[in-house]
Amino acid sequence: MGTVEPPNDTAFRRDADRSRRGGRGRRRSGSRRTFSSTLTTLDALSMSGARVSLRVVDLDSGTVVLTGDEHVTLPVEGLGVVPLLVEVAARFEAGTLDPHQRVAKELLDPVTAGGLWRRMAVSRLELGDLAVIAAATGDALAANALIERVGLDAVRGRLESLGLRRTALLDRFRDVRGPDDAPQVALSSAGELAALFSALVNSRAVSPTVSSQVAEWLSLNQDLSLVASATGLDPFAHDDDPRGLLFLNKTGRGDGIRAEAGVLAGPRAGVAYALLVGFDDLSVAHRLRAHEAFRVFGVDLMEFVH
Repeated sequence: MGTVEPPNDTAFRRDADRSRRGGRGRRRSGSRRTFSSTLTTLDALSMSGARVSLRVVDLDSGTVVLTGDEHVTLPVEGLGVVPLLVEVAARFEAGTLDPHQRVAKELLDPVTAGGLWRRMAVSRLELGDLAVIAAATGDALAANALIERVGLDAVRGRLESLGLRRTALLDRFRDVRGPDDAPQVALSSAGELAALFSALVNSRAVSPTVSSQVAEWLSLNQDLSLVASATGLDPFAHDDDPRGLLFLNKTGRGDGIRAEAGVLAGPRAGVAYALLVGFDDLSVAHRLRAHEAFRVFGVDLMEFVH
């Protein structure tokens, strides 16, 4: 589980081409996007040496809309918060963890990798509030506080119970990773992340209550800069879109890592999606090329659900 599978560019192009020719569940009839722009962009990215894992599945029918190397395991960094939130919500529901229990940040190892809590005057927050800011802002210190309370072994057991074998939360967030630390925060595949998000919105992740709670937390996520940039939603207030668009997501970022998984539903279709990209992070141009692939994919997804 700690190793990353090698890329298979040929398989990616073959799988993606096969899936776009397959059937798709529909909410109503009409022409559909072929995702040709996405496939062209990801193909070029893959040919440049990037590792790509992709899956889109219809929420209503479970039909695979698009796939490419969906089983390839890649680092996903902040997306590892999602299974952590599932474990936290499950314990809240079971009554084995008190959402009003307060945590003092001065008792935690400092970490400066993103988030707001380390800059806030308040030194103690409730576990329920920590779940909110971990989901909404990618707060590393908040996520570490939750990891300390539930433990990595518990998250691992929860993933196994959900049937997710390629997904792992390996370590807490750190500013510096030493030789004795896990090389990554988290690993996963597009196939498993899309399945997890589908389970969340279809009330199949642990229980309807747990699924609803985690989905609510993730609907507050403010990082709409990748796939979600195509939605046109307000990053700070998108949980009640007047157009009736259902959207929730989580992103993962690191050196040479960009990842996003989520749910997007409109009047014509609803999908769970995941796109993971590992690339040579040699310059701003390399990052922008990876970002552009996510945005092109987002445009195709928006046209698909509308």
